[in-house]
Amino acid sequence: MIKRSMTINGHRTSISLEQPFWQELQQMAKSRQMALSALVAEIDLNRSRRLAMGEKNGGLSSEIRLYVLNAALNKTQDHN
Repeated sequence: MIKRSMTINGHRTSISLEQPFWQELQQMAKSRQMALSALVAEIDLNRSRRLAMGEKNGGLSSEIRLYVLNAALNKTQDHN
């Protein structure tokens, strides 16, 4: 587990993820030509919108894992 601190939407936060998730998230940000913190902010904004609509979900670290997993699953489906 690797813990990193970053600023998203003007506030500092710490995120704990396993190394493979950090690596994939960094690759995703790079392929979109954006900073890692900007991608995390985008993921957090989507999570906040769903929370505001009453959807229950986990914390930001969990949300990031699901984001990476969904991207991997979509990539796999695109190749089939």
